[in-house]
Amino acid sequence: MFKRLFLFLATNLAVLALVSIVMSLLGVNPRSFGGLLVMAALFGFGGSIVSLLMSKWIAKRTTGAHVIEQPRNEVEQWLHATVRRQAEAAGIGMPEVAIYDAPEINAFATGANRNNALVAVSTGLLRSMDRDEAEAVLAHEVSHVANGDMVTMALLQGVLNTFVIVLSRLVGRAIDGYLGNRDGYGIGYYLSVFVLDMVFGLFASMIAMWFSRHREFRADAGGAALAGRPKMIAALERLSRTYGESSLPKQVAAFGISGGVGHGLRRLLMSHPPLEERIAALRNAQPDGGRVRQGVVA
Repeated sequence: MFKRLFLFLATNLAVLALVSIVMSLLGVNPRSFGGLLVMAALFGFGGSIVSLLMSKWIAKRTTGAHVIEQPRNEVEQWLHATVRRQAEAAGIGMPEVAIYDAPEINAFATGANRNNALVAVSTGLLRSMDRDEAEAVLAHEVSHVANGDMVTMALLQGVLNTFVIVLSRLVGRAIDGYLGNRDGYGIGYYLSVFVLDMVFGLFASMIAMWFSRHREFRADAGGAALAGRPKMIAALERLSRTYGESSLPKQVAAFGISGGVGHGLRRLLMSHPPLEERIAALRNAQPDGGRVRQGVVA
């Protein structure tokens, strides 16, 4: 818990320091519209890019994952060989393969690009799933890597962050001007920006999570293409019978095989669709709906 909090704060402080230095060197005035756009883009994309570049390092530190460099037993040999076979089929570089200690059935993929990724599985998954089911989970994670989901999510988050920063400050200026402050930077501006950052940020999160749920269906289809549809369905059915809250850190939780459960407004903020919907989508998919084309799992 404290390690995750420290890494989160350290990452954000590093982004803040970097952006401040860049703005100072460029002579950017955030009170002009052009300066506001530059500041928003630097902050909006800065955090996403830094998190993406550090994603493997953060994932290893926060989960305590052990990277398999030389397999020590038959299970590690099987994991390494399976990921290698799937990576070759998907046309990506061999990811690092790791195991992390957690009772839940889960796995995740992360990394800055398709040829420098990490695929990790929990000890709970290895204890609870048979080889066919585990193979499908690995294929799901390899599909995330092949589809470039980590990069796409980082870019999307950067765009959304930028819009939130710009809109909240433009509306804040308008509100402050309406309250009688001519320069638009009175107490009304700062209070408005504080509230609007949260409101617009909530809507931005809904958009990001909508995309996250969409690419989960694609990763399931890709897993079915690499491992076989029956295996992918069996793996999701196993998850539905043994569901538990994910303990993965926020940076990689969206790329785990299992997500949370929510209804109403909370469902709009979930990174994963309900398991029953994912199973139904696989059952109803066309026979070639998840074939591998030109190294990308479609």
